[in-house]
Amino acid sequence: MSIIINPINPVAFSVLGLPVRWYALAYIVAFVVGFFIMKYLTSRKDGEIILSKSQMDDFLSYFVLGVIVGGRLGYVLFYNLPYFLFNPLEIFALWHGGMSFHGGFLGAIAATFLFVKNQHFAKGSITKNSFKILDILTVLAPIGLGLGRIANFINMEVMGRVTNSPLGIVFVGQTDIPRHPSPLYEATLEGFVLFLIMWLLYWKTNLRKHTGALSGIFCILYAVFRVFCEQFRQPDSQIGFLTSWGLTMGMLLSGAVFIIGVIVLTCAMKKHK
Repeated sequence: MSIIINPINPVAFSVLGLPVRWYALAYIVAFVVGFFIMKYLTSRKDGEIILSKSQMDDFLSYFVLGVIVGGRLGYVLFYNLPYFLFNPLEIFALWHGGMSFHGGFLGAIAATFLFVKNQHFAKGSITKNSFKILDILTVLAPIGLGLGRIANFINMEVMGRVTNSPLGIVFVGQTDIPRHPSPLYEATLEGFVLFLIMWLLYWKTNLRKHTGALSGIFCILYAVFRVFCEQFRQPDSQIGFLTSWGLTMGMLLSGAVFIIGVIVLTCAMKKHK
């Protein structure tokens, strides 16, 4: 027995006749909530790095631009390059959806390093101060991941594989075959569960003293959760499975993130010792 629901309007509300979509709203809420949490964490005297109000404002600009540009270019390059080569203007049509976590991940890292380089912190190297900020971002990133996946579900994007499970979803008038609500699986694991783990690691352990350790753990856990959820997610139609045994682009990219996480975590622990 599957769950039958009516499609949800992708437009949350309108302002002066302009539609505000759930997808855009998810990013806005994530950025705003993340900004205030980071502002709190970087203003504490016991924090690993302290940012002034003006520095926080500057960093928000760097970070938002890095995530959006990186996420969009990641989707273009990793998931649908032939289409965008023939339709280059569609690259800028963000309201149509199509963002890659892995691209946004690289964009956020690049933006953080560029921000630190331009700030000229009195103490610490560019790499060390960048990872201090990235360690804080690992606590906040799951908020955006979770909200983004919920928006995917509302838009009926990246839905799961066909299933006879009681969790199977049928959107009235859209899908006749029950499918796994894989965006909700990802919202749960990559969003709520990952946020809870990183929050507890930040406050209840000494790992934030080991610069880069939380960043490495985040990469490892995200990769594990993503690969697990890929077992239920239907691959993008323009790519499909990369191998006969079921490798997907998400798995491949997450495997690279896992390796990066192991390297960063190992270096962080050795550096601390």
